[in-house]
Amino acid sequence: MLEFLKILEHTDLFKGMSANDMEDIFLADYYLIDKYNKNSVIYFQNEKCTTLDIVLNGIVSIQGIDEKGNYISISDFTIGDVLGGNLLFSHKNFYPMTVLSKTDVTVLRLKKDLILNLCQNNTCFLTNFLQSLADKTLILTDKIKTLSFKSIRQCIIDFLIYESYIQKSKTIKLEMTKKDLAEKFGVQRSSLSRELNKMRKEGLIEYDAHSITLINTPI
Repeated sequence: MLEFLKILEHTDLFKGMSANDMEDIFLADYYLIDKYNKNSVIYFQNEKCTTLDIVLNGIVSIQGIDEKGNYISISDFTIGDVLGGNLLFSHKNFYPMTVLSKTDVTVLRLKKDLILNLCQNNTCFLTNFLQSLADKTLILTDKIKTLSFKSIRQCIIDFLIYESYIQKSKTIKLEMTKKDLAEKFGVQRSSLSRELNKMRKEGLIEYDAHSITLINTPI
């Protein structure tokens, strides 16, 4: 556990607490450390949430899968991110979607009794925990807005405008595959490809496997 304390020291959940402070907190009976290979299921949809999890290494993906095998990527979580905080104390504490490892992953699991103790006795942790819950709610709200009110084209244009601003170029270098981009928008890869082709035929963009260039789209 000692090797992970330095990681926790720099996470939002334990912000303001030193590694020395945390040594007395993490008693063996109150936490678990589990490792998963790439593309493993960490939690199945409808599996009960009994711990608050912190990603110590790797990338974890939250995905919804329907009866046809189609899935929507809600969000990715990396080192220091928290899972299950919004479910642990809920009356319906079941994961609503599947939790997968996109890479090899190491997860720290904190038991409910430990979280209760920290919230009752450590004001700093309580504040950080509440802020974490609020942030996760905003992520979900933004995703729902994206899926409910935006067309595929609007999602693409918003993404390109944002990346063009960040990269300071009309040629946007893609740091993800088309498959990952489709998951980000909550659509199938084939649907994304069709819309990109339409936009190219209309003279709005040009693209290849590694970049998309804005031609006649306002930035």
